[in-house]
Amino acid sequence: MRNSTSCFGENGVQVADASCSTVSASNKSPQNLVTCIYQCKLLGKSCLITITWSKNLMGQCFSIEIANLSHQSLCRVDVKPSLFSKRKGSKFLEVNSSRIDIYWDLCLAKFGSGPEPLEGFYMGLVCKEEMVLLIGDLKKEAFKKTNANPSLSNAIFISKREHIFGKRVYVTKARFFDNGQIHDLTIECNAFGVENPCLMVRVDSKTVMKVKHLQWKFRGNDTILVDGVHVDVFWDVHNWFFGTSYGNGVFMFQTCLSAEKMWTSQTFSDPTILPWPCSRSFKESKLPGPGFSLTLYAWKNE
Repeated sequence: MRNSTSCFGENGVQVADASCSTVSASNKSPQNLVTCIYQCKLLGKSCLITITWSKNLMGQCFSIEIANLSHQSLCRVDVKPSLFSKRKGSKFLEVNSSRIDIYWDLCLAKFGSGPEPLEGFYMGLVCKEEMVLLIGDLKKEAFKKTNANPSLSNAIFISKREHIFGKRVYVTKARFFDNGQIHDLTIECNAFGVENPCLMVRVDSKTVMKVKHLQWKFRGNDTILVDGVHVDVFWDVHNWFFGTSYGNGVFMFQTCLSAEKMWTSQTFSDPTILPWPCSRSFKESKLPGPGFSLTLYAWKNE
């Protein structure tokens, strides 16, 4: 494990501007949402498919957006709570005059504390009788429902952004690269009421990173080892010490590509998220594929 880098160091990394983690004036409560991005082959070209799961007072819903590799949106569909509550359905949209059918079945889905289903579901995108993207564990049911053929090129899970909530401990399920093992990820922060605040990251109850004197190292980076793969970890908890009561901490876990390249290539529809002015790139890993990034926005429950 590499030593943590203080935000005052030469290679210090700022994960987010001091203002970027605060909620907008029009929305004074953080949104409970999870955004997953997949790289797929559609109509002979690579594209990005973004699925966003969210939950609010009106209920649960999700949206699907298809964009090219330049992040130009080609189409988008929103499934609102009224339709989501039926747990099963389909919609279609068009890309370059070609029809794309979306099927989902959440009747048996199990959810954790977040809006994203964990198991007992499927969601599939079909174009010209080919399953472009299929997520969930009910794959046999999906192929039976859609009569689609498996895609010749598998979709790659390249990015996930998730909002998590807690007082001192933040827990979520996480994988650190496409098709990787799912782990229990815990972030614990003793930031208040103690003389020397510290930050700890645990994977499956094993402490893999510890940052002492967090009041001086509220931004930084380190490297951990998960499943034999080096994972670069970046954190920005400036708002927990100096921000507003609605401020959040930001944590990024990055494999393969340089963090700067991955971060600047993402688009953000959430107004509370701004691009990361990264001052450092990491050497590329030997992992195949475009790499993977997991970004967690940790909100304090008052």
